[in-house]
Amino acid sequence: MTSGSEILPAKAAELLDDLTAIVARACVEIRAVSPSAVAQWIKADRSPVTAADEASEAALLQGVARFLPAVPVVSEESPVTENRFDESFLLLDPLDGTREFLAGRDEFTVNLAIVTRGVPIAGIIAAPKRGQVWRGVAGVKAERLRLLDDGADQPQKIHTRGWPRQGAVATVSRSHLDAATEAFILSLGSPTRNASGSAIKFCQVAEGTADVYPRLATTCEWDVAAGHALVVAAGGVVTSPQGLPLAYGRAAENFRVPAFIAWGDPNKAAAAGL
Repeated sequence: MTSGSEILPAKAAELLDDLTAIVARACVEIRAVSPSAVAQWIKADRSPVTAADEASEAALLQGVARFLPAVPVVSEESPVTENRFDESFLLLDPLDGTREFLAGRDEFTVNLAIVTRGVPIAGIIAAPKRGQVWRGVAGVKAERLRLLDDGADQPQKIHTRGWPRQGAVATVSRSHLDAATEAFILSLGSPTRNASGSAIKFCQVAEGTADVYPRLATTCEWDVAAGHALVVAAGGVVTSPQGLPLAYGRAAENFRVPAFIAWGDPNKAAAAGL
C-alpha cells in the first residue's frame, strides 16, 4: 500500500482477518498482566494507565507497522506525529476501560478502527477476558467471533434490532453517566439501563442486546471509532445529538468527540427528531 492511498470498504474486508490477528496478540499481552499487581499511574487528564495498556499498544503498533507501514496511526498512549488525516488512518485504543481492568471486571476491550476521509469504515473490538471479538465493515458485514490467541474463529453474523414495543435497553457508562445523558434516556420512556465500561456498549447495540448508547459528554475518537463502524456495519447509526455526522481525524481538537448517540434502529433515531 503506497503512501496517501485510501482504504475503502472492500479492501478493509480483505484486511479484517490480519488486523484481527494483531488485535488478538494485544489481548494476549493484556491477559499476561495481573490487574492486582500491575504497575499503574495517572495521566494528565486524571485517567489511569497501566503497564498492560503499554504492552497492548506495543503489540498493536508493531503489528500495524509491519502490515500497513504507510498508513498513519493514532493511538491513545502515543504522541501524534501527523497533523493531517485526509485519507485513511488507523485509530487504536490499546486498553479501553482501564478502570474495569483494574477492578477485575471483564468489560475492558482493545479497539482498532480504519477511518477513511473522516468516516470509520471498519472496526474491531475484542474483549480479552470474555474471549470474544466483534468486527464489522460498513456495507459489507458485521460479526461476533470467539477470540483466539492468534485471531478468531466461528463467525456469527450480528445485526441491530428494531426498537421494541416494550423492554428497550439503553447501555450507559458506569463511570461517566452525566445529567444530560440521564435526561435523554428519560425522554425515551425510561428504557432499562445496562451500565458497563468501554466500547463493549457499542457491541451490545450492534448485536441487538441493547437499543441505544448515548454519551452526551466529551470523549475521544479512539473510544468511539471502532464501535461507530461496528454499529453502522450491523445496521444502526451513530450521530451527534443533533443527528449530524461525526468527524474523525480532528487533530486540532485533540481528537475529541463532543457527544454522540448510537442507535440500533435508524427509524427510531429519525422518530426521535434527530
